[in-house]
Amino acid sequence: MTATDAAGGNYLLAGNTLRSWLLTHDHKRIAILYTAGITFFFLCGGVAAALIRLELVTPAGDLMSPETYNKAFTFHGVVMVWFFLVPSIPATLGNFLLPLMIGARDVAFPRLNLFSFYLYAGGGLFTIACLLAGGVDTGWTFYTPFSTMFSNTHVMLAVVGVFIVGFSSILTGINFIVTIHTLRTRGMTWFRLPLFVWSLYGVALVMVLATPVLAMTLALIALERLFGIGLFDPALGGDPVLFQHFFWFYSHPAVYIMILPAMGLVSELITAGARRRIFGYNFMVYSLLGISVVGFFVWGHHMFVAGQSMYASIVFSILSFMIGVFSAIKVFNWTASLYKGDITFSAWMIYALGFVGLFMLGGLTGIFVAAVALDVGLTDTYFVVSHFHYIMVGGSVMAYLGGIHFWWPKITGRMYPEMWARFAAILMFFGFNLTFFPQYLLGVAGMPRRYQSYAPQFQVLNVLSSAGASLLAVAYLMPLAYLLWSLRYGARAGANPWRAAGLEWKTTSPPPVRNFGEPPVVEGGPYDYPVPTAKVRATRPEPAGP
Repeated sequence: MTATDAAGGNYLLAGNTLRSWLLTHDHKRIAILYTAGITFFFLCGGVAAALIRLELVTPAGDLMSPETYNKAFTFHGVVMVWFFLVPSIPATLGNFLLPLMIGARDVAFPRLNLFSFYLYAGGGLFTIACLLAGGVDTGWTFYTPFSTMFSNTHVMLAVVGVFIVGFSSILTGINFIVTIHTLRTRGMTWFRLPLFVWSLYGVALVMVLATPVLAMTLALIALERLFGIGLFDPALGGDPVLFQHFFWFYSHPAVYIMILPAMGLVSELITAGARRRIFGYNFMVYSLLGISVVGFFVWGHHMFVAGQSMYASIVFSILSFMIGVFSAIKVFNWTASLYKGDITFSAWMIYALGFVGLFMLGGLTGIFVAAVALDVGLTDTYFVVSHFHYIMVGGSVMAYLGGIHFWWPKITGRMYPEMWARFAAILMFFGFNLTFFPQYLLGVAGMPRRYQSYAPQFQVLNVLSSAGASLLAVAYLMPLAYLLWSLRYGARAGANPWRAAGLEWKTTSPPPVRNFGEPPVVEGGPYDYPVPTAKVRATRPEPAGP
């Protein structure tokens, strides 16, 4: 009996019925269920974004009414933030890879893992139904007192859906923390953990500690909206700034829920693409944890114009600059890891390099909005929209797709068409910059966000942005097409087609049900690449096994 047989055989073939998938406890299958879910929500949010960009091609609001436009950008924001960006990497690649990377057979609580998926799917579908039935016009932030007293849309129902999905994040975070603490294989010490695992650990801490604050805040919105209790509405004796403190105490750490896993993931891709150990491993670990901790103390930089104390704004500004230092450490170490490396330009490496470029531009403009004097003029302009999208969408989505391409042979046992994948990655990078760089210029010129109509002098930049969005839509749809094609027609992959380091590459592709026939033993560092003696073409898969 082979080691694969001892580990339970191919996980994809361990039951082919719908029931076997919907009631599975296998972390790998649950990751695929999550992937199907976030792909659906991404497409829904993308349709709303397309409608917004079509409306903004002309200065006059001639496609939608102002009320419909408000509902469209709220739909886009709610779906993309809560149902795609927050769970995208942790719930999919994180779920699939975490036990494999630490040599475990599954996560610590498999049933809880499945329950978290159903909370996510149920809450997301419920919210989508509310947004389609009557719409919500408050924006994804649900700012009070508009959301509590003045909006006549389905705010209450949408809040309930987001509230439910928040508990999915909490359960995922608990599962990851316990798994990393208790299920590491023999020899997998803390400072032998892959950086992607460290990033998931930092994200899990943020999920567990910050998400309950969001749940509490949404519950308070419900109390005020249903019973007229004076919490946030000044007409009832409440304080709307208090809502902003509560909301951003969660929502700024939530930014790192979206970007920290991307940082860890890109670290894996760059080490494999350069065939070198990561430069400054310890510094990378401490900077990941530093962002997780300091991220809890910078929420006030969203409130420089909300009436908070000038002295508080100065403190929040300084702390925001500290986040920039931690981020700069990562960019420096990624660059140093590439130096004299045996670099391959596979599709997943192009995605990783694209992430670094977009993250740098988004991070540098983050310094602008962290400076009080500059932020006062840039608040609520398209500059903030562009900065947010460069980090959250440009960064997170490029990293996510890079990870999908890198681990696709491991997940499915199939290869994809490399040239189409490279073309999609390059098109995505240029399409994204054409979409959102003009929005930096619009913001500096003074165009406010969330406006359906605008002054004619802003039209040229808006047309460029909408044209870029068309290219971006094509670039996002291409991987969906050729990856699905590869499931049937792609060449079979070997256990390690990229010749990468890491425990996940030491089992079969696709992995067996219990991941490993025998628990692996770790010796040496997390990225033990041999010194290259000849150019290795990482795009050429190893021959498949029998």
